[in-house]
Amino acid sequence: MQSLFQILMLLLDVVWFFIIAHVIMSWLINFQVLNLRQPLVAQIWDGLNRLLEPIYSRIRRILPAMGGIDLAPLVALIGVYALRIILANNAGYFYSY
Repeated sequence: MQSLFQILMLLLDVVWFFIIAHVIMSWLINFQVLNLRQPLVAQIWDGLNRLLEPIYSRIRRILPAMGGIDLAPLVALIGVYALRIILANNAGYFYSY
């Protein structure tokens, strides 16, 4: 069961990394440091959007409209961190078997 705990923590780390990469990339695109006409940038951006949009869309349904500010990535990061805390605090259940 210890391996299940480690796999869950790894998956949460990967999701955390993808969200951070998506946020940073969106800033770089908005400040015109990155250009979506470059094929590699467009592919990475499209891939991150396809991975994260199902998560963000569920969060956006709950959040009120903020006038152009998208807080879905922040809420997703807080959710991932909360899941890590819950898993870490209950790690004893994974090691007891």
